[in-house]
Amino acid sequence: PRATIFVRFRELSMNIGITVYPTYGGSGIVGSELGRDLADRGHNVHFISSFLPTRLTELSERIHFHEVEMMSYPLFEHQPYDLALATKMATVARAEKLDLLHVHYAIPHSISAILARESIKQKRYVPVITTLHGTDITLVGADRSYLPITRYGLQQSDGVTAVSKFLKQATIETFDFDEIEVIPNFICEKHYRRLEDSPLRTEHSPNGERLLVHVSNFRAVKRPVDCVEILAKVRAAGVDARLTMVGDGPELSAVTYRAEQLGMNGSVVFVGKQANISDYLGIADVFLLPSELESFGLAALEAQACEVPVIATRIGGIPEVVNDGESGFLSDVGDVDKMSADTLHLLGNEELRRGFGEKGRELAVQRYSTSKIIPQYIAFYEKIVKKALAAAA
Repeated sequence: PRATIFVRFRELSMNIGITVYPTYGGSGIVGSELGRDLADRGHNVHFISSFLPTRLTELSERIHFHEVEMMSYPLFEHQPYDLALATKMATVARAEKLDLLHVHYAIPHSISAILARESIKQKRYVPVITTLHGTDITLVGADRSYLPITRYGLQQSDGVTAVSKFLKQATIETFDFDEIEVIPNFICEKHYRRLEDSPLRTEHSPNGERLLVHVSNFRAVKRPVDCVEILAKVRAAGVDARLTMVGDGPELSAVTYRAEQLGMNGSVVFVGKQANISDYLGIADVFLLPSELESFGLAALEAQACEVPVIATRIGGIPEVVNDGESGFLSDVGDVDKMSADTLHLLGNEELRRGFGEKGRELAVQRYSTSKIIPQYIAFYEKIVKKALAAAA
């Protein structure tokens, strides 16, 4: 009977619960676009979160949203979101007959999902898959106070994936846990592409200036101030260039202050959070990613898919995404002089810049297109559900 159930499961669409941080950031982007692609392939996707994820611009008959509602009670100085999330997960899992819960980030999402799974397992066992994106392991999970609970979340998940080989190794070293499948981030090659005649290019480069672009959540780890330093050095070398900065976050005031100090205010444009990042990447000449930590480097991948050479740091998972000397140039963290020189080298040789862009597009599509990566997730789902059914037999 169990085998029969699984055969039917393979033949029919899956009911998949997905939880992400809905704010502006890589994990929310990946989770949203994963759900959207799964729905396009005929699966039913249920997003469970505090509010609609950033990249999820519209719902459909196969994409559903379940809001986690917080209880207001004077006793609670801080509202217990993780418990509210677990309660909502359990409710949705039973009502929608979910085949699995796929959570992005270990803390608190995997813990909430495990609690939800255990609370309803007498009626329905719903496997939990945890995808690690980076700071949940390298920063939060490694904090002494969070380490035991993060390890527990990994051990109790039915399946664990990581977005890069670097992150898998970091998880092994930190938590002594190695049952991890590497399934990298991905791009839709149709959505991310070069935009040759976009009005946005004219808006951001009104006099034909060379256009540098940076995309991030403006946290200190992204080092957005370095982008302004690079622009200043590029302009000091006689290249008429502008910098468009996409996103928002705690370092924004530091960036604007440094731009003012360097006399760059008229050459730096802040556009805030944007749903369609590809609109800005598609018009760029060079993409800047001077981070001090990137477990994958999704923005670099998106830029390459738009045929934009990447100037980035040689850390974390970035060398898995950017081929140094082929699709971009990599430098040590904080080496603004080299990053500026590399930017000038690309802007001063249009044939080289276009060649890097074409190579980046080729690598992005070959390695990380949705047609290559999404089937890996589906196969992993099937393996985990089959394992859960076998254990229950």
